[in-house]
Amino acid sequence: QVQLVESGGGLVQAGGSLRLSCAASGRTLTMGWFRQAPGKEREFVAAISMSGVSTYYANSVKGRFTISRDNAKNTLYLQMNSLKPEDTAVYYCASNQYSGSVYSPSGYAYWGQGTQVTVSS
Repeated sequence: QVQLVESGGGLVQAGGSLRLSCAASGRTLTMGWFRQAPGKEREFVAAISMSGVSTYYANSVKGRFTISRDNAKNTLYLQMNSLKPEDTAVYYCASNQYSGSVYSPSGYAYWGQGTQVTVSS
């Protein structure tokens, strides 16, 4: 069993930065960040392999967001720079991708409760 707790969300102006953290308890494998805006489906943002060597990004965040992990602290991060109003959403941490594609939320076994990110124009 893995428990995930996100933190670091908040309100920021367009062009600003935020750093999300996801503290995990238990053994984690491939982990990812997803987001869900009101009235929209949950969408993939970024993922990282257990070793941290392989990373994956949605085209919409590539070059602006960076995913990383500190396995000694069992913590996942998402550095978000050059934020845009369209990045506004609840951001979820997911862990232990076990089937299908890293890009699909259905393949992850554990989820955090989410943290709100709001980007004002």
